[in-house]
Amino acid sequence: MFQIKVCGITSVRDAVNAVEAGVDAIGLNFYPPSPRSVSVETAKQIVAAVPQDVVTVGIFVNEQPARIREIVAEVGLDAVQLHGDETPETISLLPRVPYIKAFRVDGRGLLPIEEQLAKLHEQARRPEMVLFDARTPKNYGGTGQTFDWRIAVEFTKLPAMPPLILAGGLSPDNVASAIRLVHPKAVDVASGVEDSPGRKSREKLFRFVENARSAWMEP
Repeated sequence: MFQIKVCGITSVRDAVNAVEAGVDAIGLNFYPPSPRSVSVETAKQIVAAVPQDVVTVGIFVNEQPARIREIVAEVGLDAVQLHGDETPETISLLPRVPYIKAFRVDGRGLLPIEEQLAKLHEQARRPEMVLFDARTPKNYGGTGQTFDWRIAVEFTKLPAMPPLILAGGLSPDNVASAIRLVHPKAVDVASGVEDSPGRKSREKLFRFVENARSAWMEP
Protein backbone atom coordinates (compact mmCIF):
# COMPACT_ATOMS: atom_id res chain seq x y z
CA MET A 1 0.00 0.00 0.00
CA PHE A 2 2.79 2.41 0.88
CA GLN A 3 6.40 2.72 2.01
CA ILE A 4 6.57 5.84 4.20
CA LYS A 5 3.67 6.89 6.42
CA VAL A 6 3.54 9.93 8.68
CA CYS A 7 1.05 9.39 11.47
CA GLY A 8 -0.79 11.93 13.58
CA ILE A 9 -1.36 14.57 10.91
CA THR A 10 -3.58 17.25 12.45
CA SER A 11 -3.67 20.06 9.88
CA VAL A 12 -3.80 20.69 6.16
CA ARG A 13 -0.46 22.49 6.42
CA ASP A 14 1.28 19.45 7.90
CA ALA A 15 -0.36 17.16 5.34
CA VAL A 16 0.86 19.32 2.46
CA ASN A 17 4.36 19.47 3.93
CA ALA A 18 4.41 15.69 4.32
CA VAL A 19 3.33 15.15 0.72
CA GLU A 20 5.91 17.64 -0.55
CA ALA A 21 8.55 15.79 1.47
CA GLY A 22 7.66 12.61 -0.41
CA VAL A 23 5.56 10.46 1.92
CA ASP A 24 3.08 8.14 0.29
CA ALA A 25 0.67 7.75 3.22
CA ILE A 26 -0.66 9.85 6.08
CA GLY A 27 -2.32 8.69 9.27
CA LEU A 28 -5.30 10.48 10.83
CA ASN A 29 -5.88 9.67 14.49
CA PHE A 30 -9.46 9.19 15.69
CA TYR A 31 -8.53 8.23 19.27
CA PRO A 32 -9.65 11.22 21.40
CA PRO A 33 -7.15 10.79 24.29
CA SER A 34 -4.27 11.24 21.84
CA PRO A 35 -2.75 14.72 21.45
CA ARG A 36 -2.78 13.96 17.70
CA SER A 37 -6.48 13.20 17.40
CA VAL A 38 -8.56 15.02 14.80
CA SER A 39 -12.24 15.68 14.29
CA VAL A 40 -14.09 14.20 11.35
CA GLU A 41 -14.46 17.67 9.85
CA THR A 42 -10.71 18.38 10.05
CA ALA A 43 -9.96 14.95 8.63
CA LYS A 44 -12.21 15.66 5.63
CA GLN A 45 -10.32 18.88 4.95
CA ILE A 46 -6.98 17.08 5.15
CA VAL A 47 -8.05 14.26 2.83
CA ALA A 48 -9.37 16.79 0.31
CA ALA A 49 -6.00 18.57 0.33
CA VAL A 50 -3.77 15.61 -0.55
CA PRO A 51 -3.36 13.90 -3.95
CA GLN A 52 -5.43 10.79 -4.57
CA ASP A 53 -2.33 8.61 -4.81
CA VAL A 54 -1.42 9.39 -1.18
CA VAL A 55 -2.94 6.67 1.01
CA THR A 56 -5.09 8.06 3.84
CA VAL A 57 -5.26 5.81 6.90
CA GLY A 58 -7.59 6.20 9.86
CA ILE A 59 -6.13 5.15 13.22
CA PHE A 60 -8.59 3.68 15.72
CA VAL A 61 -8.21 2.26 19.23
CA ASN A 62 -10.93 -0.14 20.44
CA GLU A 63 -13.58 1.78 18.49
CA GLN A 64 -17.00 0.35 17.67
CA PRO A 65 -17.11 -1.14 14.14
CA ALA A 66 -20.19 0.90 13.25
CA ARG A 67 -18.38 4.12 14.13
CA ILE A 68 -15.35 3.07 12.09
CA ARG A 69 -17.59 2.42 9.10
CA GLU A 70 -19.21 5.85 9.50
CA ILE A 71 -15.88 7.68 9.65
CA VAL A 72 -14.38 5.76 6.73
CA ALA A 73 -17.38 6.61 4.56
CA GLU A 74 -17.69 10.27 5.61
CA VAL A 75 -13.99 11.13 5.44
CA GLY A 76 -13.19 8.98 2.41
CA LEU A 77 -10.36 7.00 3.99
CA ASP A 78 -8.40 4.46 1.98
CA ALA A 79 -7.54 2.14 4.88
CA VAL A 80 -7.85 1.71 8.64
CA GLN A 81 -5.25 0.93 11.29
CA LEU A 82 -6.30 -0.82 14.47
CA HIS A 83 -4.03 0.07 17.36
CA GLY A 84 -5.97 -1.45 20.26
CA ASP A 85 -7.08 -4.87 21.44
CA GLU A 86 -9.62 -5.52 18.72
CA THR A 87 -11.08 -9.03 18.53
CA PRO A 88 -11.66 -11.10 15.39
CA GLU A 89 -15.38 -10.43 15.87
CA THR A 90 -14.76 -6.69 15.68
CA ILE A 91 -12.55 -7.03 12.64
CA SER A 92 -15.13 -9.13 10.82
CA LEU A 93 -17.48 -6.12 11.02
CA LEU A 94 -15.03 -3.60 9.56
CA PRO A 95 -15.68 -1.83 6.25
CA ARG A 96 -14.22 -3.64 3.27
CA VAL A 97 -11.15 -1.50 2.98
CA PRO A 98 -7.57 -2.65 3.62
CA TYR A 99 -6.66 -2.74 7.28
CA ILE A 100 -3.43 -2.65 9.24
CA LYS A 101 -3.14 -4.40 12.60
CA ALA A 102 -0.74 -2.75 15.02
CA PHE A 103 1.07 -4.80 17.64
CA ARG A 104 2.78 -3.32 20.68
CA VAL A 105 5.97 -5.31 21.03
CA ASP A 106 7.45 -6.23 24.40
CA GLY A 107 9.64 -8.86 26.02
CA ARG A 108 7.24 -11.67 25.13
CA GLY A 109 8.51 -11.53 21.58
CA LEU A 110 6.63 -12.92 18.60
CA LEU A 111 4.52 -15.70 20.14
CA PRO A 112 1.44 -13.60 21.07
CA ILE A 113 1.62 -11.84 17.71
CA GLU A 114 1.73 -15.10 15.79
CA GLU A 115 -1.18 -16.44 17.83
CA GLN A 116 -3.33 -13.39 17.18
CA LEU A 117 -2.59 -13.40 13.45
CA ALA A 118 -3.59 -17.07 13.31
CA LYS A 119 -6.91 -16.25 15.00
CA LEU A 120 -7.54 -13.40 12.59
CA HIS A 121 -6.86 -15.69 9.65
CA GLU A 122 -9.26 -18.34 10.99
CA GLN A 123 -12.06 -16.17 12.38
CA ALA A 124 -12.02 -12.90 10.42
CA ARG A 125 -9.53 -11.80 7.76
CA ARG A 126 -5.83 -11.26 7.84
CA PRO A 127 -4.53 -7.70 7.75
CA GLU A 128 -2.98 -6.37 4.56
CA MET A 129 -0.04 -5.18 6.67
CA VAL A 130 1.07 -5.35 10.30
CA LEU A 131 2.71 -2.57 12.29
CA PHE A 132 5.17 -3.09 15.14
CA ASP A 133 5.31 -0.37 17.79
CA ALA A 134 6.79 -0.19 21.29
CA ARG A 135 4.54 -1.28 24.16
CA THR A 136 4.12 1.23 26.96
CA PRO A 137 1.79 0.88 29.98
CA LYS A 138 -0.84 3.48 29.08
CA ASN A 139 -0.24 4.65 25.52
CA TYR A 140 -1.24 3.35 22.11
CA GLY A 141 1.63 4.58 19.94
CA GLY A 142 3.20 7.97 19.39
CA THR A 143 5.45 7.66 22.45
CA GLY A 144 8.79 8.09 20.69
CA GLN A 145 10.08 4.88 22.28
CA THR A 146 11.83 2.13 20.36
CA PHE A 147 11.72 -1.62 20.94
CA ASP A 148 14.16 -4.43 20.28
CA TRP A 149 14.37 -4.38 16.49
CA ARG A 150 15.70 -7.94 16.50
CA ILE A 151 12.13 -9.08 17.13
CA ALA A 152 11.08 -7.36 13.91
CA VAL A 153 13.96 -9.03 12.08
CA GLU A 154 12.70 -12.42 13.28
CA PHE A 155 9.20 -11.60 12.03
CA THR A 156 10.40 -10.75 8.53
CA LYS A 157 11.95 -14.21 8.31
CA LEU A 158 8.71 -16.06 9.09
CA PRO A 159 6.91 -17.59 6.10
CA ALA A 160 3.57 -16.31 4.82
CA MET A 161 3.30 -13.30 7.11
CA PRO A 162 1.79 -9.93 6.12
CA PRO A 163 4.25 -7.18 5.16
CA LEU A 164 5.77 -5.33 8.12
CA ILE A 165 5.54 -1.62 8.91
CA LEU A 166 8.24 -0.64 11.39
CA ALA A 167 7.28 2.08 13.88
CA GLY A 168 8.19 3.10 17.40
CA GLY A 169 10.71 5.83 18.06
CA LEU A 170 11.80 6.32 14.47
CA SER A 171 13.34 9.67 13.54
CA PRO A 172 15.46 11.22 10.79
CA ASP A 173 18.53 10.14 12.76
CA ASN A 174 17.76 6.42 13.10
CA VAL A 175 15.40 5.49 10.26
CA ALA A 176 18.21 4.54 7.88
CA SER A 177 19.85 2.17 10.37
CA ALA A 178 16.44 0.67 11.19
CA ILE A 179 15.77 -0.06 7.52
CA ARG A 180 19.22 -1.56 7.02
CA LEU A 181 18.72 -3.91 9.97
CA VAL A 182 15.07 -4.89 9.67
CA HIS A 183 14.32 -4.52 5.93
CA PRO A 184 10.67 -3.65 6.57
CA LYS A 185 8.13 -3.13 3.82
CA ALA A 186 7.35 0.32 5.23
CA VAL A 187 8.15 2.72 8.06
CA ASP A 188 5.84 4.87 10.16
CA VAL A 189 6.73 8.00 12.10
CA ALA A 190 4.85 10.40 14.37
CA SER A 191 6.69 12.09 17.23
CA GLY A 192 10.05 11.70 15.48
CA VAL A 193 9.17 14.44 12.98
CA GLU A 194 7.44 16.83 15.36
CA ASP A 195 8.25 20.17 16.96
CA SER A 196 5.55 19.43 19.56
CA PRO A 197 2.81 16.77 19.84
CA GLY A 198 0.60 17.08 16.77
CA ARG A 199 2.74 19.72 15.05
CA LYS A 200 5.07 18.37 12.37
CA SER A 201 8.41 19.91 11.42
CA ARG A 202 8.81 20.47 7.70
CA GLU A 203 12.60 20.14 8.02
CA LYS A 204 12.34 16.84 9.93
CA LEU A 205 9.82 15.47 7.44
CA PHE A 206 12.16 16.10 4.54
CA ARG A 207 15.16 14.60 6.36
CA PHE A 208 13.18 11.53 7.41
CA VAL A 209 11.99 10.79 3.89
CA GLU A 210 15.40 11.45 2.35
CA ASN A 211 17.19 9.17 4.82
CA ALA A 212 14.61 6.41 4.48
CA ARG A 213 14.62 6.42 0.68
CA SER A 214 18.43 6.47 0.61
CA ALA A 215 18.60 3.42 2.88
CA TRP A 216 16.16 1.45 0.73
CA MET A 217 18.17 2.27 -2.40
CA GLU A 218 21.38 0.84 -0.98
CA PRO A 219 22.45 -2.47 -2.54
